[in-house]
Amino acid sequence: MHMADALISPFVGGVMWAVSAGATAYSTVHIKKMSAEQEEPDGGFVGKVSLMAISGAFVFAAQMINFTIPGTGSSGHIGGGMLLACLLGSYPALLTITSVLAVQAFFFADGGLLSLGCNIFNMGVIPCLVVYPLLVKPLFQKQQESRNPGNFKYITAGSVLGVMLALPLGAFFVVLETLASGVTALPFSTFLLLMLPIHTAIAVGEAVVTAGVVVFVAANSYGGLIEDAVSGGGISKAGVFKRVLAVLGVCTLISGGLLSLFASSYPDGLEWSIEKITGSTDIDAEGAVFERTAALQDVTAFMPDYDYRTEPESDAAGGTTVAGIVGSLMVCAIAGALGVALYLLKRKKARSHEACP
Repeated sequence: MHMADALISPFVGGVMWAVSAGATAYSTVHIKKMSAEQEEPDGGFVGKVSLMAISGAFVFAAQMINFTIPGTGSSGHIGGGMLLACLLGSYPALLTITSVLAVQAFFFADGGLLSLGCNIFNMGVIPCLVVYPLLVKPLFQKQQESRNPGNFKYITAGSVLGVMLALPLGAFFVVLETLASGVTALPFSTFLLLMLPIHTAIAVGEAVVTAGVVVFVAANSYGGLIEDAVSGGGISKAGVFKRVLAVLGVCTLISGGLLSLFASSYPDGLEWSIEKITGSTDIDAEGAVFERTAALQDVTAFMPDYDYRTEPESDAAGGTTVAGIVGSLMVCAIAGALGVALYLLKRKKARSHEACP
């Protein structure tokens, strides 16, 4: 559901950049505030940083695996925002999915640079800051109150319902953003009637993946990581999640380096919807802003479309595998660096409080 620049106007792109930047800044401030208030041990915050890095890399790799939607000629991949929210909590999840989407746009030309604000909002802000706190978090809290650690019905229900609401809602905002941009090639009602059903079908696949991962994490961290995500703090049981990190790390390498080779070749839900209306998966856009963002992306994207910069006839092998592994490592480094920066700010603030009682 990564939007290309041609789907939006420069004005809408600028507004959505501002909205997403504001949401990201708000999340950063909230994380620092929560960390200071809870006075958690340094190990707990370091654990959160590690989980941000590994889970972000996993989402990047998993997004490379498009699965076919039977009987449609379309495909889909997980959005990942809801999965990250379930594992990290709202605010760290938004920073992490922002890292994923930025790496995809700048270095792999997946989604436009002008439309990056839209993509962060549709795939990050909606699941992390809207659906998770309003729908999923209350169900996870019920899981904690049930006092039955072996029964994950509320966690499963929250994960599934969260995805089933967040992904179609994100698709709805894609349609609204094209409408606000005046893209006449995509009539509102027709576009909406294509986008919502296909992304509801894609949401079923994402819900299975999300629930499976979240239940695995809950079962192998004795509920600790999910409880920490709900509380908004660091990792309270730093020793119990090493197995989770190891498994997510291995799954990241397998997904990005191997399973991505078997991704469906069908267009994703957004491209499929556009093709049903226009006869092509692409829409052309003209103007200085589009030319400049395309030129910038051409410079920064060293592996466009997750492959080498080579002519089709050269048929260089291994591009997808390299892109999956390199991209995952980049997301891991960036998400981890964001977490470390917050950790250092937290320590600096703590020292200032100690110096001025």
